[in-house]
Amino acid sequence: MSAEAQTDASRDLRDSFRRWRANRPFWGGLLLTLGGAEILLTEKASLKVVLHIGMQGLAGYLLPTTMLLCGLLILFNPAQRLFYSLLGILLSLGTWVTSNLGGFFVGLLLGAVGSCLAFGWLPDQEPRRRRLLRRGHA
Repeated sequence: MSAEAQTDASRDLRDSFRRWRANRPFWGGLLLTLGGAEILLTEKASLKVVLHIGMQGLAGYLLPTTMLLCGLLILFNPAQRLFYSLLGILLSLGTWVTSNLGGFFVGLLLGAVGSCLAFGWLPDQEPRRRRLLRRGHA
């Protein structure tokens, strides 16, 4: 395969990913997924670091796993983004009590911001132009 064919193939792949990403609340779903994954990783932290405030056991693993699942569902089923984002924010806030203060605040903040971004995303919206371009045309 020649170098020109490789660059064309990579350009086509990048363009198809951009089209896929534009049709869904990508950053909201990604941040919610990362928040759930981060909280799950802090559950496995060494005993010197773990705080374990609140309920132990199943709830500490169930909430971040469901957060991760909601983030993936937002990415791959954007039609139901409102339900998944509302569930995601409730789960993120619930991890404050169940999972090391929400993964030491990082996972809680990632999940909350991702849920808010997914909730506020509007499909079929025209892309915004840069502020400088709008001033130049006004």
